[in-house]
Amino acid sequence: MMESQIVSYEYKDGISTIQMNDGSKNLMSPRMLKELNKALDQAEKDAGVVIITGSAGVLSAGFDLKVLKTGVAKAFSMLNAGFALTTRLLSFRTPVVIACNGHAVAMGVFLLLSGDYRIGATGPFKIMANEVAIGLTMPATAIVVCRQRLTPAHFVRAVMQSEEYNPASALEAGFLDRTVAPEDLFEEARKIAEKFTQLDLEAHYKTKLRTRRQLIKALKRANRFDRFDLIIQGIRRILK
Repeated sequence: MMESQIVSYEYKDGISTIQMNDGSKNLMSPRMLKELNKALDQAEKDAGVVIITGSAGVLSAGFDLKVLKTGVAKAFSMLNAGFALTTRLLSFRTPVVIACNGHAVAMGVFLLLSGDYRIGATGPFKIMANEVAIGLTMPATAIVVCRQRLTPAHFVRAVMQSEEYNPASALEAGFLDRTVAPEDLFEEARKIAEKFTQLDLEAHYKTKLRTRRQLIKALKRANRFDRFDLIIQGIRRILK
């Protein structure tokens, strides 16, 4: 029996809508990351403005911790794919709108911060980079992604102190560009995307690369550092 997809893709009127729905917390598992990249491959072919959203009040609760505990190789592959996804989105050929329909935690926050425009649903939702709170050193890639969007004061509080934000405070901190009522989220995200379809997309892409040249270089360096760091951590686990 074939597994049902946990990432859906729809292209209509110049907009590629990508929705994550694993029936739970939209964890950034190897399967989720593979399907997200497949959907982005199709979006590149369709050359549409991209909307990425979650389901059931959750954008994403981050990496799948069960995979992290299964072994070094699987953990390395998943984490590396997640870090690579942020670089791909920040240099994507067309505008990327993230419609944050609820909670965004850890890798879910880094996904959120990788969009060109971030619109979030109001409500009792948690937006948080919780790595330090759960005893993990923040990956270099995540630090670069957070630094490029968060205000300096909130960067320290979010990254070093694992401060928990709600949609209103997340707007102030720089996690979001705008908030709307949950029932209006997708309609408003689509309106934003429709405006982006009127841009000269080639000029947008070239300007994005020019504007983010140093950021992309920093991300690639951070990706390499994180891969090396993961290998060292894996060796230490084996030798224990």
